[in-house]
Amino acid sequence: MIKHRTYESRKLVIIGVVVLIGIIFIARLFFVQIVEKRYILSAANNVLRYVTRYPARGLIYDRNNKLMVYNEAAYDLMVVPKQVKQIDTVELCSLLGIDIEAFIRNIERARKYSPYKASIFEEQISKEQYGYLEEKLYKYPGFFVQSRTLRKYPAKIAAHVLGYVGEVNPNELENDSYYALGDYIGKSGVEKAYEPEIRGEKGLRITMVDVFNREKGKYMDGRYDTAAVSGNDLYLTIDSDLQAYGELLMQNKKGSIVAIEPATGEILALITSPSYDPNLLIGRIRSKNYTLLYNDTLMPLFNRALLAMYPPGSTFKMIMALIGLQEGVISQRTEFPCSGLKSAPIKCSHDHYSPLDLIESIEQSCNPYYWNVFKSIIDNPKYKSTQEAYQAWRSYVLSFNVGETFNTDLLTERGGNVPLPEYYDKYFGKNVWRTMTIRSLSIGQGELLSTPLQLANFTAAIANRGYYSDPHIVKAYGKGDNVSYNQLEKKRTLVDSIFFGPVVEGMRRVYASDHGTARWYRNDTLPMCGKTGTVQNPHGENHSVFVAFAPVENPKIAISVIVENGGYGSTFGAPIATLMMEKYLLGEFEKPWFEKKILETNLISGN
Repeated sequence: MIKHRTYESRKLVIIGVVVLIGIIFIARLFFVQIVEKRYILSAANNVLRYVTRYPARGLIYDRNNKLMVYNEAAYDLMVVPKQVKQIDTVELCSLLGIDIEAFIRNIERARKYSPYKASIFEEQISKEQYGYLEEKLYKYPGFFVQSRTLRKYPAKIAAHVLGYVGEVNPNELENDSYYALGDYIGKSGVEKAYEPEIRGEKGLRITMVDVFNREKGKYMDGRYDTAAVSGNDLYLTIDSDLQAYGELLMQNKKGSIVAIEPATGEILALITSPSYDPNLLIGRIRSKNYTLLYNDTLMPLFNRALLAMYPPGSTFKMIMALIGLQEGVISQRTEFPCSGLKSAPIKCSHDHYSPLDLIESIEQSCNPYYWNVFKSIIDNPKYKSTQEAYQAWRSYVLSFNVGETFNTDLLTERGGNVPLPEYYDKYFGKNVWRTMTIRSLSIGQGELLSTPLQLANFTAAIANRGYYSDPHIVKAYGKGDNVSYNQLEKKRTLVDSIFFGPVVEGMRRVYASDHGTARWYRNDTLPMCGKTGTVQNPHGENHSVFVAFAPVENPKIAISVIVENGGYGSTFGAPIATLMMEKYLLGEFEKPWFEKKILETNLISGN
């Protein structure tokens, strides 16, 4: 009897345990299937489609709010390799305009990325292709279309300023978690410099898909969807009309034009020639066109305005004059003789009256005058050695930002070169070299190198009588009332403002005097200052260089022009700079005859 009761209680315990376990399982199943949504999502992955909502990149305007870059709809064909079943590959290839080899290559690439995640199968298909494909997409399980935008350029200008957008590379993916495979990123120009500001924020759309690959609507009425946030707009400092005109003037020539607003450092035009149509580097043709441009012997991808380095030539004489005045080794009335082509150790480029004072030396661009100025600076007895005097001279030059980058929103600069004393120590021997050894520096030649941007900037510093703001290309960015402005601090040179007067007067006479080297291009209604330069080129015809600003008082534009193999500075540099300043300040030309000559000249024919 006792034994029977023992078995009975054990039976009740076992039944109780089984019931309890059952209750636990039922409760857990209820929680998983009804309460906890993430399990539902996990189980439903094979019938849900996660589509990235790509934001529209910010629009780009010029300084006058003229649209330079906008967005146009484009479509990527996406694929989830694991979901791809038996399909008519021939028909799909025909719709996309690709061959079977490309189909296999695209599928393998997607499968290598992930068999379960969506990735791009064919990017940037046309509107026409999308229209045909959309009707038949139900026949291709695992494939779907994702919309995005591409850049469009209403005017075919400023390619190097604007830059281009391309697909992210592995290094970019590793450095920024925002991006995923197939995303686009700014690769150059302002598209790269302001990428975080103009890219926007991605969103997400979750849709339900039936067994025929057809969308059946939003999942949970869009409860888990997020909207894309468009990027900030950019407002450039560029004047697009001036930019377009400069590119027209530089057609069939190699070189650059850089124009700056002196008071702010805002770049009004940044032209490099040859250039290219920015529309060539968008869409599916980008890779092919980039290769063609890269292999072009005229180097249209090379930004000469920021990367090319040239001796500044005679345009450097203004800086030489200012250093001499600041050092007290010359005054405005200081005269030096010149024997023209017979001068030594540096001969003059032409014969002229002699002797000349400071203002006349700029007007006439006299080489021997500046050899004497340089010698007076370096051999100044207040310095203990040539090296010490040279280091002081070098510091003055660097204060005009010649030989150094600006490090603003211009990402692809080169610094030029103002040699260190150690360079000459190594080349000639320590304490061996003297003023005579480095005399070419006195006329902006030798080892001295500057970029077109630096030439325009030191011209702006002279126009301002001693200060400048670092050149930059973006004026502001933002949307609506939420706009941030780029305002850079003023920097002063090591030359006091009181010394700029005679130098400015010399530059004015370059145009205004009957002996000035740019007298043919003077404008009777617009007082201008300029300086010619003829830069020696060991590989062919000399380079034509000119720097200028206008008006003389309260200047609104400072400019540098370099025309490679253009000869004398007065041949091409001076007329191009004059036309640019007249275009910007007057909108018309007093002497249009030389515009016709510039437009008709081809210096790169046969290439």
